[in-house]
Amino acid sequence: MTALAELIAPRRLGPDFRWLMSAAWTSNIGDGIALAASPLLIASMTSSPVLVASGAMLQFLPWLLFGLHAGAIADRVERRMLVMLAHGIRALVVTALVAFLVTGTANIAIVLTVSFLYGTAEVFADTSTSTLLPIMVQPADLGIGNARLQAGFLVANQLAGPPLGAFLFAVGSFWPFLAQVLAVSLGLVLVSRIARQPVPPRAEPTRVRHDIGQGLRWAWQHRPVRTLIVIILAFNVTWAAPWSILVLYATEHLGMGPVGFGALTTASAVGGLLATLSFGWLERHVSFAVLMKACLSLEVLMHLAFALTTSGAVALVIMFGFGAYAFVWGTISTTVRQRLVPHDLQGRVGSVNMVGVFGGMVLGQALGGMIAQTWGLTAPWWFAFGGSAITLLLMWRQISHIAAAKPALDEDAVAA
Repeated sequence: MTALAELIAPRRLGPDFRWLMSAAWTSNIGDGIALAASPLLIASMTSSPVLVASGAMLQFLPWLLFGLHAGAIADRVERRMLVMLAHGIRALVVTALVAFLVTGTANIAIVLTVSFLYGTAEVFADTSTSTLLPIMVQPADLGIGNARLQAGFLVANQLAGPPLGAFLFAVGSFWPFLAQVLAVSLGLVLVSRIARQPVPPRAEPTRVRHDIGQGLRWAWQHRPVRTLIVIILAFNVTWAAPWSILVLYATEHLGMGPVGFGALTTASAVGGLLATLSFGWLERHVSFAVLMKACLSLEVLMHLAFALTTSGAVALVIMFGFGAYAFVWGTISTTVRQRLVPHDLQGRVGSVNMVGVFGGMVLGQALGGMIAQTWGLTAPWWFAFGGSAITLLLMWRQISHIAAAKPALDEDAVAA
């Protein structure tokens, strides 16, 4: 193995991790292409703000509707096969969209339906994928494993995918979605190379509703995990409020124009990508408790800085910093949760976390629009600053307990 390959995927993580990482990076390219192409396609069919907004909402709605069920199912079946099935459904759904576009029969209803079906399959794919890593690697390697998966998301989904999607859409409306089909299909093939994973043991047959309840009870009764989920929920509400009107804030308040607005997203992705290079060093030299407190403190200060600045250049610097610490926070919070949750509950507790993530985003987006409409474009940033500061003060001591918590025993899951 070359030095570069060893740096990207250390040998100790094993061949299954390399297949998982390759599959995640590949499918993220397809998702990144759609990230730009889907809004462009919807906007080419309608000028209705409601319909355009519906396209964005359908990215989150399946998580709220099916997230808990996806987690329960992931804990009942072979998770690798569930990922493959979800990828296959995603590929078929987008193939149908390509056929509608090529034949000229596509309309806004078809596009929104495809978005919803694709998003639903993505819930099952992402939930199941997140349960594979803790089975493949040692607990001490979860941090570096999550960092590599996050790096693929930043490069493929945030940096490379969207510009490619916009370029392909300019060539022809169906080209980006055909590329998406190829990327997702290749991801399916790569996942199939992973060795069969053991099905979580079950003492007796149960209903999915019972399994969901068990996951919810375990997450609620395990104080460190419960507190971590609450922190993530609260910070996603405050984060999503100003992000919901970011395009207006950038173009009208900062006067950056459409190109400048796109540059903000790019700056965030670049910051996150560079943070991947330092994560291994940070993990070895700085405790998780200190890193978690530092990341959340920086987010509070970022909201304040955005509320005060009127300079596009300053906003780009802030966004670069946001990408860096947000990547570190996302990697650490995922790693801490995966270390604490028993293998047979990884899907259910992970889905509780994700429902909190997307539920917070939906609530924050709704609040952000109303706040900006009433008090102006900087008001959501002030709301985010105040809300995140209060949350951090209330949870400050608990963060150390979360980082220092010991993994739960598998038998504890049964008792829950």
